[in-house]
Amino acid sequence: MNSKNDNKKLRESFEQAANIYQQARPDYPEEMFDDLIHATNLNPGDRLLEVGCATGKATLPLAKRGFKITCVELGAELAAVARQNLVGMDVDFINGSFEDWQPEAENEFDLVFAATAWKWVDPEVRYIKAWQVLRPGGHLAFWNADHVFPDDGDPFFREIQTVYYEIGEGKSVENNDWPGPGELREQRDEIENSGLFEVVHIRHFDWERIYHVDEYIKLLETFSGHILMEEWKRDKLFNEIRVRLNSRPEKSVRRHWGAVLHVARRKD
Repeated sequence: MNSKNDNKKLRESFEQAANIYQQARPDYPEEMFDDLIHATNLNPGDRLLEVGCATGKATLPLAKRGFKITCVELGAELAAVARQNLVGMDVDFINGSFEDWQPEAENEFDLVFAATAWKWVDPEVRYIKAWQVLRPGGHLAFWNADHVFPDDGDPFFREIQTVYYEIGEGKSVENNDWPGPGELREQRDEIENSGLFEVVHIRHFDWERIYHVDEYIKLLETFSGHILMEEWKRDKLFNEIRVRLNSRPEKSVRRHWGAVLHVARRKD
């Protein structure tokens, strides 16, 4: 999938997972938010703009730290769930795409950030738009939660690949689809090539979560590729996952997550 149309479909697919997203997706490490605040010199009361908040996985930890947050979220269902999750917090919601959103005033935000959402925003537009809404000296920050594979990681993921291959959805070996902790791709060049930002901080984080069978299936049901999979493929895959995990004594799988926090300062 590489055309704009396919990307749009993938990007919009998360609506279908709105009711399970908050519970199924991993929490980001608290240490990452502390690191972000330290790198950007943010203070409580500062104004933050979040691009693609989904159900508020990254919004809540920052709202709890006393920031005023405006969220631009494409999915109406996701935004509705986020509203419930953030009741009583200083958070506003705008339903629409970041690319099309017209802010009331320019240069009013101290930080623009995106958690596992930056990759969905049009690369031609995202840096320009972020630059426009940031105050002079403001920051841009983004990260993705990705799957990483430590040497002592759970062998399940390599073993289940046979099923993915059978249904025509296997990982390619050439593309380094098996990064270890600390090996996720950094986007320093892309940020600097925009000409609008200078990178001030990049740091890798990794953490691990244990998923029981149903929790793991739920997690997969929040991934765009699995949401849009043909039904027979998904049934075969999920059935096989259940059989394999239920045959384990602990009936669970250990999944290792990684994220690269990118922080860049707006050039004036």
